Amino acid sequence: MSRRVPGIRAALALALTLTAPFALAGRAAATHRYTVTALRFTVRAGGRDCAVDADLYRPAGVDRAHPAPAVLATNGFGGSKSDGSTDAIGRTFARRGFVGLVYSGLGFGKSGCLISLDDPDIDAAAASGLVDFLAGTRAADDGTRADFVTLDAKGDPRVGMIGGSYGGAVQLATAAVDHRVDALVPMVTWHDLAYSLDPNNGGSVPGVFKWQWTNGFYLMGETQPLTVPGLDPTRINSLGCVHFVSKACALIRTLNSGSYPAEVTADVLGYAHSVSPVSYLHRVKAPTLLVQGQADSLFNLNEATATYRTLKAQGTTAKMIWQSWGHSGGVAAGELDLGQGDLESSYVGGRIAAWFDRYLRKRTDVDTGPAFAYYRDWITDPARTYATADQLPAPDEKLYLSGDGKLVDDRAKVARGSREYTNGPVPTSHSENSLSGMTGQPDPAPYDTRGTCLGWTGAPLTRTTDVVGAPRAILKVVSPAARRVQNSGDAADNLVLFAKLYDLAPDGTGTLVHRLVAPVRVPDVTKGFTVTLPGIVHRFAKGHRLRFVIAASDDAYTGNRGVKPVTVVSSPQDTGVLELPIVAD
Repeated sequence: MSRRVPGIRAALALALTLTAPFALAGRAAATHRYTVTALRFTVRAGGRDCAVDADLYRPAGVDRAHPAPAVLATNGFGGSKSDGSTDAIGRTFARRGFVGLVYSGLGFGKSGCLISLDDPDIDAAAASGLVDFLAGTRAADDGTRADFVTLDAKGDPRVGMIGGSYGGAVQLATAAVDHRVDALVPMVTWHDLAYSLDPNNGGSVPGVFKWQWTNGFYLMGETQPLTVPGLDPTRINSLGCVHFVSKACALIRTLNSGSYPAEVTADVLGYAHSVSPVSYLHRVKAPTLLVQGQADSLFNLNEATATYRTLKAQGTTAKMIWQSWGHSGGVAAGELDLGQGDLESSYVGGRIAAWFDRYLRKRTDVDTGPAFAYYRDWITDPARTYATADQLPAPDEKLYLSGDGKLVDDRAKVARGSREYTNGPVPTSHSENSLSGMTGQPDPAPYDTRGTCLGWTGAPLTRTTDVVGAPRAILKVVSPAARRVQNSGDAADNLVLFAKLYDLAPDGTGTLVHRLVAPVRVPDVTKGFTVTLPGIVHRFAKGHRLRFVIAASDDAYTGNRGVKPVTVVSSPQDTGVLELPIVAD
C-alpha cells in the first residue's frame, strides 16, 4: 500500500477508491447527459417521521415512454449525499443511463432522525420509502413523482443499490425488508457489529473492545451540531447521546466501561447483532456482489466471507471480490475510482458494471465474473493483478509451535519446552493508530515489547508462498491468575491476548501483514481454543520467514484487567498448531 487513507472521514464516507486492473467489459459505456433535482421526503421510520434529503439524477431521454432502471445509494458514516464519493455514484450511473437517487442517511447531512446503525426497522424502512418513490407510488414532499423508472410489476421498480461502509450495510438491511430491490453491491462493510467493534477471534462475544475505531465513530456522530447548521430537531436524543438512538448509546457506553456483566452484555451486544446482517441475511434474496478490503482493521475480510457463505448456503446469488484496501489501506494505482466516473478501466469497476447490466438491465448474456477474486499486490502486470477462484481456499497447511520458539513443519520436530510472557499496566504492543487518518499524526511501525509476547519463527522459505484467506491457530495456554478470576461473573476478567502473523525478511525486518491482529478473550484457560485470524492476501517471498506471535496487549484495543502471566507449553504430542490457506501461484 502506498499510503494510508488521508482522513478518517474519507475512509468512512465510502471507501470507494480501490486498486487493480480490469479486463472484463471490453467496451466503453455510453455517456448520457443528465439533470439533478434536489428532493426532500418525509418517511416513517422507527415510529417517527424522518426527513430524507436526496438528489435525483435523471438521464436525458429517460421518460415514461423510455424508462430506465434505478440505482439507489447513501453515504458512509459521517458523510452525506454531497460528499464526493456519494455524489459520484449518482453522476457515474446517470452517465451510464441509470436513474440515480442518492440520499443522506438518517442523522447525516440534512436528513433527520437519529443515527441508528443501519437498523432494518429504521434505516431500511426509510430506504424502502425511497423505493416507493422510484416505483411511482409516492411523491417527494414537493409533489415530484418518478414515472420513468423501469417496472417489473406495478409498484415494483427495477432498482439496485451500491455504497460502502455504512452505505454498504444499509443495502442488505433494505433488501431484507423490501424484496423489490433487485441487485446489491455492498462494499467494505460489516457482517456483525458485535464482532467489528468488540471482536473475539477465539469464540463468541464478549470480545476485546476496539476502542479507537469505535470512539472515532462516536465522536463523529456526536459532533454533528458543530458541522450541520439548522439541525433537524428529530436528530436530538435527550437520553444521554445527542445523535444516536438510545440502544446505540448504551452499546457505546458499555464497551467504554471496560466491564461485561452477563445481564448487561447480552442486551447491548444483542442490539449490535440485531442491526447487523448476521441477524437478517436469511431474508436477503437480491443478487449480491460483495467487495471487501484486504487492508481493513475495521471490517476485515472475515466479515464479507461470513456474509458470502451465508448467502451462498441459502441459495442467494452471491460473488465476492477482495480489493486492495479498505478503511485502513492506502490508494494503489489502477483501482476503481468512482469519482472519475469510469468503471471500465478497473477490474472492480468492470465487475460492478456487469453486475448491474445483468440484474438491472436483464442482459442475460453478460458475464458477471468468477465466484471469488482477490488482489495481488506483488503482481506488476495490470492484466494479472487479480486472481480468481471458484471457491475460497481452506487452511490446509500446518505448522507446529515448538518449545524452542520455532515454527516447524512436522510434529515430530517439536522440542519440549515452556515459555512465558506477562502483560504490563499499559499497552506494550502496537499494530496501528486507527485514528491517525483523522489526527494527521504519523503511525509508528508495529512493535511488540520483549517479555510481553511470544513468537514462533519458521525456517527460511524455499519457495514463494501465497497465503489467501484466514489463517487459523489452535492454542492452549496456562494462566493461574486468569483461572482464578474467569468465573467472576464479569467477562472482563477473562484473559485477553492478540494473535498475529509477521513476514520476516532475510535482514530480520518484520512486517505485520496489513497491520491486522486477532483479539481473543479466552473464556476458559483450562481448555484449548481456536483463533481465526483476519483474512489476508500476502506473498511470503523465497528466503523470508513466517513468524506467529501472541501478545499480551495492543494499544488500539482494551486489554487485560490485572496482571496475568501466561505460559505456553509444547511437546510433540501436545502443542499449538498454525494452519495456513496456501494457494499455488
